[in-house]
Amino acid sequence: MTYQEREISTNQFEKILKTLDLDEGIRIENKSNMIFLNRSAKRYCINISTQGNEEFFYHNSVKDVLDFLNGKLEQASRIFSY
Repeated sequence: MTYQEREISTNQFEKILKTLDLDEGIRIENKSNMIFLNRSAKRYCINISTQGNEEFFYHNSVKDVLDFLNGKLEQASRIFSY
């Protein structure tokens, strides 16, 4: 198995989030922090890492995740699917 990562556009973000497998994840690189998203069988986990401090948030639906991330994505954010 090889590790593959690809940059995705903000337009693709919701679709990728909806089809995220249990062994996949999404990384968002902001200037002020890094955001990691993955999914368990029951919910989504969002890890926000800022200067070594990590916070974890859990949401049950794609809509909840998108609502939570609204305002946390910066203009120059880069989004990667892995």
